[in-house]
Amino acid sequence: MLDTPYLVEPGKKLHLNKQKTDSTGPFKDKEAASEALVKNLNRLNELQDFLYAETKHAVLIVFQAMDAGGKDGAIDHVFSGVNPQGCQVTSFKVPSSLEIRHDYLWRIHQHCPPKGMIGIFNRSHYESVLVERVHNLVPDDDWKRRYEHINNFEKLLADEGTTILKFFLHISKDEQKKRLQERLDDPAKRWKFRKGDLADREHWDDYTEAYEDLLSRTSQKWAPWYVVPANKKWFRNLLVATVLVETLESLGIKVPEPAEDLTGVVIE
Repeated sequence: MLDTPYLVEPGKKLHLNKQKTDSTGPFKDKEAASEALVKNLNRLNELQDFLYAETKHAVLIVFQAMDAGGKDGAIDHVFSGVNPQGCQVTSFKVPSSLEIRHDYLWRIHQHCPPKGMIGIFNRSHYESVLVERVHNLVPDDDWKRRYEHINNFEKLLADEGTTILKFFLHISKDEQKKRLQERLDDPAKRWKFRKGDLADREHWDDYTEAYEDLLSRTSQKWAPWYVVPANKKWFRNLLVATVLVETLESLGIKVPEPAEDLTGVVIE
């Protein structure tokens, strides 16, 4: 699974119009995939316990998507059984007045996970080559040099013991329309709707071009991007969980030995 058609090959130009948004892999429907999903979620929860106990590795997971792409849903479902003590989620909004006075990676670095922890970024440092590019918030030369900054930043994290996985949740424009309409129509979901989502939707092609560039230029062996077909939420969850499980298993995580010899210990 790790070396799949969903993996963005380092150094290769990606064209999102050639990547299916409604693919379900070898599964014909949600029911057919249910057993595999449950198995992977259970295994993920077990591996996360071992990761937390061993404290030798940190894991950083980055989620990016168009508006209504399913970042919140993926985090909610894939990590539903993970021990909260070993997992931290950071959602990056518009930079604060303090953050904007620093370099754009300053606020990111302080939220990177320590060893033993899984850190999840809901949006991330990649906003600096997306929003700022599409809406002309910085000169072209500024965002163009940031690809190199980001690659070097992630290489630093990887060299210091952080395993990085990045998921672009790929939905179609029609699917986005459907989800935005559902938010608008459902009082329980209306809080998620922003009029700004419609303004961003008008820049769909510009965002697509920006995503193609960042996926092509920042998918590295030490920090790979996966383009996840996300029209079908159940397959999105299965694919993310599968990549996570296979990656954690590849780290050789083990339950640590007790700090002292417990031979002969009897609890009365």
